[in-house]
Amino acid sequence: MTSIPSHIRAVFFDVVGTVLFPNPGAPIIYADVARRRGLDLSITDIRVRFIQAYNTQEEIDRAAGWVTSEDREECRWRSIVAATLRGVSDPEACFQELYAHFANPSSWSVGDDTGRVIAELVERGIVVGLGSNYDSRLWSVLEGFPALAPLRERTIISSVVEYRKPAVEFFQNVVRVAACEPGEVLFVGDDLANDYSGAIAAGLDARLLDESHRYSISNRIERLTDLIA
Repeated sequence: MTSIPSHIRAVFFDVVGTVLFPNPGAPIIYADVARRRGLDLSITDIRVRFIQAYNTQEEIDRAAGWVTSEDREECRWRSIVAATLRGVSDPEACFQELYAHFANPSSWSVGDDTGRVIAELVERGIVVGLGSNYDSRLWSVLEGFPALAPLRERTIISSVVEYRKPAVEFFQNVVRVAACEPGEVLFVGDDLANDYSGAIAAGLDARLLDESHRYSISNRIERLTDLIA
């Protein structure tokens, strides 16, 4: 199943990995920041360390019921940077540089098909929005991408609503902003647990963006244009 069912009145997209992508990739940026502060790590080492650090913070948030805030997100990323770049001469300086880097629109690129898909959905009269496990830095990032302008007023950011995906409360905010019934909202994202399973558990419809065929589920799409096929 790929295209949008007729009962769907709203489509909300995850942000990172679905419509926006770090450019260059995060491991490259982390490696460069580390190298300038005395730590020479390969991209592979950075990636392994990052995943371990990220998963540690995920478990902390899971235990807290996925409650978050601006302070929690800053603390979470400070911990991830410190663990990923352990051994650098100045961990705090690394964190500050990386935190500012990913608040800059020039550090990101929008997916090739994103503008076309959004425009088509809007033309069909479908409500379109974003739902992200980010923090308030996302506002400054979105300013750099005119293709995402129609979604700005309907953007749910976890640190603002104080719950992260996959919390039901996060998706309740999506439904509230969409002004639809849960079953009339389709959520599209690249993360099986946070985007797909979280949305389904909250009563929404969902599609998993899975270009690499990692998962065998019927509600999988390979590219965003599958939604308007």
